[in-house]
Amino acid sequence: MHTGSLGYACALSGRMADGIPLLERALDAIETMGFGLVQPLFRLYLAEAYLLANRVEEALPLARRALTIARERSGRNDEARALRLLGDVIARLDSSEDAEGHYRDALALAAELGMRPVVAHCHLGLGRLYRQAGPRKQAKQHFSAAITMYREMGMSFWLEQAETAMR
Repeated sequence: MHTGSLGYACALSGRMADGIPLLERALDAIETMGFGLVQPLFRLYLAEAYLLANRVEEALPLARRALTIARERSGRNDEARALRLLGDVIARLDSSEDAEGHYRDALALAAELGMRPVVAHCHLGLGRLYRQAGPRKQAKQHFSAAITMYREMGMSFWLEQAETAMR
């Protein structure tokens, strides 16, 4: 599992060539050894790494499966994370599926569970979505909410992402 955490850290820092193979190996090991409780989380880590590497088509089934597993095992935290990531993936695809609905479901669940970083990520995703194809006023509201939350939580990397997206 440490291999997967290292892989995720590498992917988030832009080192995809290092991170993705580590995450793939970790997920294989988790599935082989039957560590079911962490499987949704590591599926999400790998899906997010694929998304960051513009391997969107590969991210989609991982995020969907993570959502299914989280719902089957009552992993509500993982469910909120999976819904948010599905929003991100679907927003990047040319898909008729409702990215906004995934973000809104994730936002509601994450708010209920007190998962402030996930709430902020949902606001950022909704802001990006509305900026592309929706009301600018709503985009600005979601960007502002994300920026405020990232600032309050000291999440400087994401704060910079949100401020850049809002411009």
